[in-house]
Amino acid sequence: MGTTGKRERRRAGDTYRQVIRLTGPLLPCVSFLGRLPTATIQFGSVLLVARTSGSLGTAGVTGGALALGQVACGPLVGRLADRHGQRTVVLAFSLANALAVTALVTGALAALPAPVLALLGAAAGATVPLVGPLARTRLVALARRSGASEGTVGAALSFESTLDELSFVLGPALIGVAAVLAHPAYAMGGAAVLVAVCGSAFALHPTARLAAPARVEPRSGRARAARAPMPRCVPALLTSLALQGAMFGACQAGITALTARLGQEDQAGLVYAAMGVMSAAAGFTMAAVPDRIGARTRWRLATGAALALSLPLLGTTALPGLYAVVTVLGIAYAPHLITVFGLLERAVAPSRLAETMGVATSALVGGQALAVAVTGRLAESHGPAAAFAAASTAAGLTFALAMAVRPTAYAQAPGNAPHARVRDTQPQQRDTQPQ
Repeated sequence: MGTTGKRERRRAGDTYRQVIRLTGPLLPCVSFLGRLPTATIQFGSVLLVARTSGSLGTAGVTGGALALGQVACGPLVGRLADRHGQRTVVLAFSLANALAVTALVTGALAALPAPVLALLGAAAGATVPLVGPLARTRLVALARRSGASEGTVGAALSFESTLDELSFVLGPALIGVAAVLAHPAYAMGGAAVLVAVCGSAFALHPTARLAAPARVEPRSGRARAARAPMPRCVPALLTSLALQGAMFGACQAGITALTARLGQEDQAGLVYAAMGVMSAAAGFTMAAVPDRIGARTRWRLATGAALALSLPLLGTTALPGLYAVVTVLGIAYAPHLITVFGLLERAVAPSRLAETMGVATSALVGGQALAVAVTGRLAESHGPAAAFAAASTAAGLTFALAMAVRPTAYAQAPGNAPHARVRDTQPQQRDTQPQ
């Protein structure tokens, strides 16, 4: 058993080394730092406005407007990247986002009225450059064009999802530290500088040209692949991500309510971070999962585990138990995200991949924002168990989707070949020739 474990760890390490060889060491660094502000400004806007206005209501409206702006415009950013390439789009949105975040900080410090702060928050959300989803798209394009194996493609998705997890753990933690030691405005200002510098570096990296838009056919004057419809399985996969976001939001509300009831409000961020760290660790190990365990089976296992591991939350009443249950629950999160992103990558036409990743991110963020708003009130009225029950319900619905839906794979063959069903053994290979 020890020999098998060492062999699997060695296999995972070799696979990740192949992923780094595809990108070089610089791209993962700038993409991680470029996506960190996205995880920072959501929580940071709430803390900043609460500190400067003294109103939690105004802070909540500003944070909600920021989330709505990101949800509404995320798919647009992906669509523009599909049509015009990542370099121009990411560069423009990185600089615009830096200006929008700076304007929000300035407006909050100047104690502008709540409606103005909400508009500034919406602008900050609408201009998010989606470095994470577009980095995932770019890395998959690099893997496909190099003729990499399905295992390497899966490891690339695992690697990118883990970077996302780490950013969403580290971002709120940095904001929390800044709020305690100085002022949230410093962290928000740092986020503006980071997105301007590292977002631009990601846009200008030489690999951006490999995620170029689809070629235009002379006769039709339009890109043939751009007309490819979304497969019927895509809405179900997006719904699965929205429910995953709802689980995040409901757990966040429940954790906050329970730590407040115990008089340990400052522990809420640490508990949530523990779940994120465990999730990131589980994401890294996904490269060691044998290929014989197919994508649909992984989807079922991850959602079933999330449902089973969320149920103990209903009976959790003490801080040590909360740490233990929430940390273990993190095991199921990243595998689910990685698997669904992989299924989406196989399901859609290459010319719509960035758009799909943008929609997927919006679904995740939107589900979380809605759940925080709804379950926060439930937790106030009926206690933390009500929020945790909502999280388990979302997990149950996700598991039901995984059991019922049969994802399809896009067939990039001449003559518009129909979609083929994703087999539950070895993932299907997509043609690696550029369009």
